[in-house]
Amino acid sequence: AAWKTYLGRPEADDNRGLAMGILGEGLLHSRPEEAVLVFEACLALFRRCWPHDDVAILLAQGNLASSLDRLGRPDEALVLTREVYAGFAAKLGVSHERTILNGFNLSCTLVAQALYDEARTLLTDQLLPAARNTLGADHDLTLKINMNLAFALQANPESTRNDLLEAERIMQHTVQRRRRVFGPAHPDTRIAEKSLSRAREQWSHA
Repeated sequence: AAWKTYLGRPEADDNRGLAMGILGEGLLHSRPEEAVLVFEACLALFRRCWPHDDVAILLAQGNLASSLDRLGRPDEALVLTREVYAGFAAKLGVSHERTILNGFNLSCTLVAQALYDEARTLLTDQLLPAARNTLGADHDLTLKINMNLAFALQANPESTRNDLLEAERIMQHTVQRRRRVFGPAHPDTRIAEKSLSRAREQWSHA
């Protein structure tokens, strides 16, 4: 249906861009190579027809970055993800929820590519203060940022025993908050509990 909508609309019709985005998201998990082509076309469309809509262009870039990463092209994805975060920070400010979300996406990409020190700096100096002030300490995104900081500390082979202890403390606080806010049966609470167990085990063997 999205493909028919895409073909049947004038190029500058808002629904055409929307349909392309839906089509790309539908392909992302099962056919990422096709999703890349769709998101590239979507980005080109926004740049051509709505060059002054910075937010729409940044969102299209973010979708393309996700598809590139899933396709196994992490270096290209990282370049785009950096651009998207910087663009949202400049357009909306570092404390806007959309900027924080894209900063979190960047931090995940940095950890995945073993850029642990950069990830730690981003998480500690920019994302956590902004998330706590804007969203609050109990917000789901704030808790995810905390978890990613713990992951960055745990995964870094140069982390000290104190770093690993800090990761364990972060996970302990995250589990406590998730249990209180979301409940012990929530899937994210259970994921946090497993991460806490791994953090404790890693610290005890450090």
